[in-house]
Amino acid sequence: MFLLLFAVVMGSAHYYVWRRAVRNTTVPGRARRIGTGVVVGLFVLMVAAVLVESPVLAWPGYLWLAGAFYLAVVFGVLEVPRLLLNRAARRRVPVAVGAPADEPDEAPEDPDRRLFIARSLAVAAGAVTVGTIGYGMTQALGAPQLKTIPVQLTKLDRRLAGYRIAVVSDIHLGPLLGRAHTERIVRMINEQRPDLVAIVGDLVDGTVEQLGEAAAPLRDLVSTHGAFFVTGNHEYYSGFEPWLTELDRLGVHPLRNERVRVERAGASFDLAGVNDVTGKNFQDGPDFARALAGRDQSNPVVLLAHQPVQAHEAAKHGVDLQLSGHTHGGQMFPFHLAVGLQQPVRTGLEVVDGVQVYTSNGAGFWGPPVRVGAPPDISLVELHHNFAS
Repeated sequence: MFLLLFAVVMGSAHYYVWRRAVRNTTVPGRARRIGTGVVVGLFVLMVAAVLVESPVLAWPGYLWLAGAFYLAVVFGVLEVPRLLLNRAARRRVPVAVGAPADEPDEAPEDPDRRLFIARSLAVAAGAVTVGTIGYGMTQALGAPQLKTIPVQLTKLDRRLAGYRIAVVSDIHLGPLLGRAHTERIVRMINEQRPDLVAIVGDLVDGTVEQLGEAAAPLRDLVSTHGAFFVTGNHEYYSGFEPWLTELDRLGVHPLRNERVRVERAGASFDLAGVNDVTGKNFQDGPDFARALAGRDQSNPVVLLAHQPVQAHEAAKHGVDLQLSGHTHGGQMFPFHLAVGLQQPVRTGLEVVDGVQVYTSNGAGFWGPPVRVGAPPDISLVELHHNFAS
C-alpha cells in the first residue's frame, strides 16, 4: 500500500513538473521528446532507489525525489504569477468600427511571449529548488544539534533533580548513512556524560547482515545506567527480531513492553518501553498494561515510545513523560504541515492528554538526504522536581 500510494503521489508530481518544465517550455519536436524521456527516466530512478537498497541508486534517486517534490511545490506557488503574466502579455487589437470604445477586442495570446514566460518561471523554479536542496543537504548531513530540554515532574524525588537522559531517535542507518554516522552520534552522546541513553526507534533501514558493522559503535556508548531501545516502524520492515538480538549483544537493552527501575541516591523512577504500533502487523504490538501495570504509583514513570500518538494510550496508564521520535520534525518544509494530521506533536515538548511528550527531530533522515526547517538533533532531557506542586 505504501509503494502504491508513493507511486501515485509522486507520479502525479512528475506529471505536473513535466507540464510546467517540459511541455510549457518547448514546442512539439525533438526537445520535448528528450525532456519527456528525462522526466520518465528520473521517475524510474526514484522508484528504483526506494525498492533497491543500493548507494549507487540511492544518492541520485533520493536527491531527485527531493527535487521533484520542491519543483512541484515551487511551480504551485508560481501558478498565480504565471496566470497574471500571461494575461498581461495578451495583445490588444484596434477597436472594430461601431464597437463600444470601452469594450476592445482581445487577440489570442502571443505564443512567443507565453513561451518566454514559461521558460523564465521554469528557470526560477529550478534555481530555488537547487538552492533549497543544497541548503537542506548541509543540514541533513551535518552534525546533529545538541539540545538541552528541562522537564519538571511532580512526582520526581528531589534527589533525582538534574538526572539527564540522552534521547536519540531515527538514526536511519542504511544505504546513505553508515558507520561514520553512528560513530559521530556515539561521540556526541558520550561527551555529555549522560545518566542514561534512550534510543527511541528507527535505528536502521536494512538487515543485520547489511548494517551490523554500521551499528557496531553503539557498543561504545557510556552512561551511568546504560542504554535502552524501543522499536520503531522501520525495525519491523528490516527484520526486528535479529536486530533486537544484535542490540542486546552490543549492550543496548531493548524494552519490550516492559519497565526497569532506575535508582540514584536512594531515590528512583520507572523507565518503561513499549513496542511501536506497527508491530501489530507482526504480532508484536505495544502492550501498555504489561509495561506499566502493578508499579508503585508514587514513583514517576518515563515511557519510551517511538510515535507521539502513543501518548493517548500512555495517558490512561498514568505516564508522566513520554520520549518519542518518528516525525523527523517534518524533515522537509512544507511537509511539516502534514505531520499534524497523524501525530499530536511534531517536535519539542508538549502536553497530550495530561502527559508531557518530548519529540525529537531525529539524528538521521529517511529518503532524501535533505532537511529543511527541521535540523537533526540529539537531546539531553533533564528531569527536575516541580517545586510548584
